[in-house]
Amino acid sequence: MKRPGLLTFIFIAIIAGALIGLVAPVWLSRSFATFNGIFSQFLGFIIPMIIIGFVTPAIADIGVRAGRLLVVTALLAYGATILAGIFSYTTASLSFPSLISGFTTAQMATEHTETVPFFTVDIPPLMPVMTALVSSFMLGLGTAFLKGTTLRNVFDEFRTIVEMTIRVAIIPLLPFYIFGIFLCMSAQGEVGMIVNCFAKIIGIIFLMHILLLLFQYIIASLFARKNPFRMLWTMMPAYFTALGTQSSAATIPVTLRQTITMGVREDIAGFVIPLCATIHLSGSTLKIVACALALMIMHGQTYDAGLFVHFIAMLGITMIAAPGIPGGAIMASIGLLQSILGFGEQQIALMIALYIAMDSFGTACNVTGDGAIAAIVNRLFPPETPQAR
Repeated sequence: MKRPGLLTFIFIAIIAGALIGLVAPVWLSRSFATFNGIFSQFLGFIIPMIIIGFVTPAIADIGVRAGRLLVVTALLAYGATILAGIFSYTTASLSFPSLISGFTTAQMATEHTETVPFFTVDIPPLMPVMTALVSSFMLGLGTAFLKGTTLRNVFDEFRTIVEMTIRVAIIPLLPFYIFGIFLCMSAQGEVGMIVNCFAKIIGIIFLMHILLLLFQYIIASLFARKNPFRMLWTMMPAYFTALGTQSSAATIPVTLRQTITMGVREDIAGFVIPLCATIHLSGSTLKIVACALALMIMHGQTYDAGLFVHFIAMLGITMIAAPGIPGGAIMASIGLLQSILGFGEQQIALMIALYIAMDSFGTACNVTGDGAIAAIVNRLFPPETPQAR
């Protein structure tokens, strides 16, 4: 039998934590509060390493392959990601306040005693998040400029170490972390309101994914001069494949086949689709922005447009190459959630739970949007241009 995936364990952790928290003794709540505190410290420690491990080799790879076709594709992917984030912020800021009306987590927390851990362990990170991001750009561009193999091999191996750490140490412990968060929230009387808001938020985000794909293919149809609905329908096998695989990389063969069927030339599709599977994350960005805004509203935090534009711009860069691991996008975004939006331990745990609960839909939106970008690039680089050959 196939082993249950991370999503299954997350759902079990949420339900079990919410139910057990209602009757859990104080020592059990404090035990998981202690574990969550240590795990949260470890997450904060590894975030700068995730940024350097993912972004540096990705920037180096783009620099080595620099060319007009690559630059145009990367700019289109980044632009689509930024527009998805702005669309998400605009829609969520208009609709979420009325959906999340009533009690906030801050108000409910004043009515209950906070669960205190037995002890805490400080694991300070080696550098701040922005320092890691700037260092990644400097090292990545420098590695590409030197065209050597020594530094490139070092960062490739470092990325492998970070990926192994996430796969072996973080991903298996995430369900326990989520369980502990919901256990403590249930003991404090907060979980009912949180779960109720989750259901509303997920429904709105799913609708935003559909509208985003329609918008992307309407724009692509202006370049391809084809019916946008037929184009989108052609890409549906890739969408549903991504729902099952939860991986942009694993869906590449289907995405590539359907993009060619849609009328994109093989040489363009063969270049754009694998590249966009790594750098185009409009669905993931939409999801992260909406979830972050919802949690900020619930915690009574301010959420002005300038703050979120800054967050979205940095998010589009930080998530480069994140799809290579399970939950890579949300892991890469944790540092920005903390440094820019001021998220605390509980909010980070809720972000992870919300993101993973909708991981399939975000991935499906990403890969389906790859076809729209390929259609635009196909028009911008006709067969007679050297870059298209």
